[in-house]
Amino acid sequence: MMPAITIVGLGAGDPGHLTMAGWEALGAARRLFLRTRVHPTVKLLEQQQWSFQSFDHLYEQAVSFDELYREIAGNILKEAAREPLTFAVPGHPFVGEKVVELVLDGAAQAGLAVKVIPGVSFLEAMYPVLGCDPAKGLLVLDALNLTTADLVTGHSTVIAQMYSPVVASEVKLTLMAAYPDEHPVVVVRAAGIRGEEQVARVPLYTIDRLAWVDHLTSLYIPPLVAGGRVKGGPVSDCYPLDPLVEVITKLLGPDGCPWDREQNHHSLKPYLLEEAYEVLEAIDSGDDRKLAEELGDVLLQVVFHSLLAAGRESFDVNDVVRTVTAKMVRRHPHVFAGVKVADTAEVLVNWEAIKNTETGKEQVPSVLGRVTAGLPALLRAEKVQGRAARVGFDWPDWHGPQAKVAEEWAELLEAVQTGDPARVREELGDLLFAVVNLARFLRVNPEEALYRTVDKFIRRFQYVEACCRQDERQLTDCSPAELDVYWEAAKAGEE
Repeated sequence: MMPAITIVGLGAGDPGHLTMAGWEALGAARRLFLRTRVHPTVKLLEQQQWSFQSFDHLYEQAVSFDELYREIAGNILKEAAREPLTFAVPGHPFVGEKVVELVLDGAAQAGLAVKVIPGVSFLEAMYPVLGCDPAKGLLVLDALNLTTADLVTGHSTVIAQMYSPVVASEVKLTLMAAYPDEHPVVVVRAAGIRGEEQVARVPLYTIDRLAWVDHLTSLYIPPLVAGGRVKGGPVSDCYPLDPLVEVITKLLGPDGCPWDREQNHHSLKPYLLEEAYEVLEAIDSGDDRKLAEELGDVLLQVVFHSLLAAGRESFDVNDVVRTVTAKMVRRHPHVFAGVKVADTAEVLVNWEAIKNTETGKEQVPSVLGRVTAGLPALLRAEKVQGRAARVGFDWPDWHGPQAKVAEEWAELLEAVQTGDPARVREELGDLLFAVVNLARFLRVNPEEALYRTVDKFIRRFQYVEACCRQDERQLTDCSPAELDVYWEAAKAGEE
């Protein structure tokens, strides 16, 4: 059965890219249509004096490429319904040819038979130029439909159909949302075409300054991450946040979850704190799968807050990632800028100095001014004492805070004797502050130490409950002495 439509790939541009099957189909065509005659191989057809029609006249009339391709496909289908034809397109019919996709869909609906004859695409022509193996991972995207959601910065990427400097400018702006401005890229024009091929290896931010960018131009972007190691400076993760962003966007949408849609930054505060503590619990458990799950819950909170901010056009998750990435690079000059440091202490000194000189931030007159009031009290006390110690306000060794603990304990006992609740509260706070200071000198995290003690208390108390159940008694029926026996048994069991 003779096909109603024969689609032929003209190859990447050099006449040698046209396959033998394609050449024979073009020569045998009784009715030949070209998507465009702006292609180097068309000269070969003219030399053979083969007659053809092109759709170039539609390019100037169309409002958009989408409208243009639909009109071309409609014409092809209309002509094919009347009489078989051959339709030739640049490159490979299945690589970057939206009009071929539309023709195939329309032909299937109309019951028209289609035969597709491949041609060498621009990709095959680019491989020798770039020296890359697509089997190692290559993402191919269309410059005319490019969004940040398409980008996977951990993979090599080719952007096709970068038709003009104007399109290149739009591509640049989209890419710079995910890649550093200075990221090295390769602009390739007329790949594999003798005498016309041009290659420029330039920083990303300059791609729209190349005057020779035209319909034969593609862009190659090397990955930001290779072999698990960061190549150079700032880097985006090789796994995008987009799937999670899409899920939460759906939850916050008109047809989403009523509970999620009612939330705001303040209502979510308890959940962020809870998830952070569950991460700590997972770390203590040594269960990596649990840790991955809990870190995901924290990430969910980050994305949730970012989408709430995006809803009021303040910032989005890309701004969050970009800001923290730039901050980490800026505050680690000993890693990214060749600054020499002697030890961890000097790193911390540099960190504080950089924070104090960062532009756009209000200068805080006190070294303690940046300690957030929203921290848990033990952690906040430790942070305050640590910052004071960095400027020399500290004990020489642990004997000083040890004596301070004894002093504050004595003052607390005196306050208890007075019966003044305000003074008791104040002296108890002083005692806790002194204990935190002693913990710092003993290199013990007080928050973690208390957390573990609470866990220990729960574990022993549950043992006491189990003993009571075994003896068929209620806790309230036992005397303090009896409960103490159970408690000591719980301690002995742990030892």
